[in-house]
Amino acid sequence: MTFQILTDTTSDLPFSYLRDKDVEVLGMIVTIDEQQYDTAKEGALTPELLLSFLDQGKMPTTSQINVAEFEKAFRRYAEKGDELLYLCFSSGLSGTYQSAIIAKEMILEEFPEAQINIIDTLAAAAGEGLLVDLAVQMRDQGMEIYDVIEKLEYFIPRLRSWVLADDLYHLMRGGRVSKTSAIFGTLANIKPIIYVTEAGKLEAVAKVRGQKKGLTYLYEETVKDLYHPEAQTIWIGHSGIKAVAEEMKARILKSTDVQAVNIVPLGPTIASHTGKGTLAVFSLGQTAR
Repeated sequence: MTFQILTDTTSDLPFSYLRDKDVEVLGMIVTIDEQQYDTAKEGALTPELLLSFLDQGKMPTTSQINVAEFEKAFRRYAEKGDELLYLCFSSGLSGTYQSAIIAKEMILEEFPEAQINIIDTLAAAAGEGLLVDLAVQMRDQGMEIYDVIEKLEYFIPRLRSWVLADDLYHLMRGGRVSKTSAIFGTLANIKPIIYVTEAGKLEAVAKVRGQKKGLTYLYEETVKDLYHPEAQTIWIGHSGIKAVAEEMKARILKSTDVQAVNIVPLGPTIASHTGKGTLAVFSLGQTAR
C-alpha cells in the first residue's frame, strides 16, 4: 500500500516537482504592506516577486500554518483511510510542528485508526526539500511507510545545512543583527556563515570577508564529509544569485562523485528572513551532527 507525502512550502520545492511527484503542500502566509500572500497558491507570490519587494526595502512577515489548516488536511486522509507522511519545517524555527501535532490529536479522537505520521525534519529550505525528495524516492521504490520513516530518522541528523548571508541591512531590519553590526559589517564586506544545528536552529558559526571566501567555506564544509556521494543529490538554494549557485554546482561536480546537484530559488517564506543574495548548500554527511 502506497502513502501520501505532505510537506510545506518552506521546503522550497518547485510546484512542478510537487505535481510530478504527487506531493501535497501546505503554505505559510507572507504579509507585505498588509497584503497577505498564500505561498501554497502557485503564482501568488513567486521568489522573483518577493525579491522585487525586498529591493524596495519592504520587510515581509510570515505566519505559520495553523491548527485548523492541518486539521482540514489531515481529515481528508483520515476519512479515506489513507496513510499520510508529513515532513514538517523545523520545530527549532517555527511552531508549525506543534500545530500539526495538535491537529493530529484532534483527528485521532474522531478517527482512532487514522495513520498520520509527522516528521520534524529539523531543516529548512532545500534541506527540508532534500529530505522530502528522499522520501519520494523511497516511496516510489515501493518501500513501506515505516521503513521510510526509519530511513528519514537516520538521515535527519546527518543533514548538513550551510548558509552564506549577504544583506546585513535586511538581517538588521528583521532583528537578527544590530544596526552597528550591519553598518560596520557592510563597510568591511563581512559575510556571516550560518549553520542549522542538531536542534534545527540557526547558529552563526563564522564571519568571513567577502563572498568569495564565504563560498569557499561552504564548499569545503560540504565536500569534506559526504555520505556516499555517488548515491546522493546535493541541493543549492539561492535568492537572486543563480549564477553564483551555478558556479558552486560546477565546483562540487568537478571535485566529487555526487550523483547530481539541484538548484532551486529560496522560496518566499525563507527569503523573507534571509534577504537577497543568500546562498545555501544542503547535503548528507557521514556522521550525525
